[in-house]
Amino acid sequence: MSLWVAITIFAALVQTLRFMLQKQLKGVGLSTGGATFSRFLFGAPLAAMAAAATLLATGTGLPMPGTRFWAFALAGGAAQVAATFLTVALFSLRNFAVGVAFTKTETLQVAVFSLIVLGEPVSGLGWLAIGVGFLGVLVLSHRPGGGGIVSRAAVYGVLAGGLFGISAIGYRGATQELLPLGFFSRAIVTLAVVTFAQSLGMALFLRLREPGELGRVGRAWRRTLWVGVTGVVGSAGWFTAFALQNAAYVRALGQVEIVFTLAVSALVFHEKLRLREAVGIGLVVFSLVGIVLGAAP
Repeated sequence: MSLWVAITIFAALVQTLRFMLQKQLKGVGLSTGGATFSRFLFGAPLAAMAAAATLLATGTGLPMPGTRFWAFALAGGAAQVAATFLTVALFSLRNFAVGVAFTKTETLQVAVFSLIVLGEPVSGLGWLAIGVGFLGVLVLSHRPGGGGIVSRAAVYGVLAGGLFGISAIGYRGATQELLPLGFFSRAIVTLAVVTFAQSLGMALFLRLREPGELGRVGRAWRRTLWVGVTGVVGSAGWFTAFALQNAAYVRALGQVEIVFTLAVSALVFHEKLRLREAVGIGLVVFSLVGIVLGAAP
């Protein structure tokens, strides 16, 4: 198994755990903004310590990135915050497994962004596999008696997917700007920069728009701590995969998260899926084999 494949599967598993924890935070009095902020609050210092330890262990000096690095990193970070906000809000509209599935329209969007922004094309088999996965998402997003795929949940999911796609391209571009550092050093330094900027931006937003929410997040630290830990660990996995492989392939393979979310939905939240939703998930899983084959050298 390729290193980027193993790392991507690990990142998807940890991200599923984080989404589960964030959904539970909605039940302890936190707003959507507060639950989103918890993703970054404890992640930032952990990422900074990990970056410092990595540079020290490898004997690498502190890199001095150029303007393109900062543009990629900050744009990616802002897009991820907005996408996470939409995803948390989406949880209250549909069940856990289907809610996350809506965001998987990201795979088509990130493939296009990757070609246009970074000049990294996708193979024919890769496009076919991405298309099959996208079809699975359309099946999942059908809402019986509720206006088909043009529903509020679908709009949130597609927007979140597009923003996650922009963030993936930003992070891939930022890690490439740190060459010739090793792949893990590039990933962890980029992660430290991004999470610090996200924490600062979210804290300012909550301070201005939701007075008192920062205090509620702080008082719920026993629950928010684990959201931050799983968030930074999962992000470290995604950033490392982006440093190794085309972002389109990484995010497409990341659809394996659907399998993990299905398990969480049934075992933790006791939510039942319809036959149509099971078919959609099956199409998504089927597309993963094509993604791995399409990305093979």
